[in-house]
Amino acid sequence: MNSSTPTAAFALAGFIDRLVEQHGFTRINAAGIDGFAVAEGDSVVLLTYDPVRVPETLDVVVVLPEVIKAHAGRIRCAVLDPEESQLAKARFGITRWPAMVFQRAGQYVGAIEGMRDWSEFVDEVAAMLARPAGRAPSIGIPVASATASGCH
Repeated sequence: MNSSTPTAAFALAGFIDRLVEQHGFTRINAAGIDGFAVAEGDSVVLLTYDPVRVPETLDVVVVLPEVIKAHAGRIRCAVLDPEESQLAKARFGITRWPAMVFQRAGQYVGAIEGMRDWSEFVDEVAAMLARPAGRAPSIGIPVASATASGCH
């Protein structure tokens, strides 16, 4: 184990506590995403990851509350610990950490994966607030017959 692992994990836990205590984020687990998102209006769920493997995780945890403030309180926010984020990843087709999943009244709107420059981050969140809800791009397995050559 890398000697920075406990320090980075401790730092992430502290930053998540700060999101909850100082910025009004709700700490949920993967099973609680639907219950959190079903309320009226826009919501974002921050999926975190091991900051030793993906240092951007700490950057997003620090910057996201400021980006949210730039949108005048329009967004309810929640955060998942890394273990719970792993459980939610496939459901939303997440391929890069950290990720922010946006929903409106319980319906999927989109996701922002990874860290961005400030203006790009603010613009992408604004785009999520303007985008219509749709279907989550969960990771699926394509089904095809090895013997069929067309429709019958």
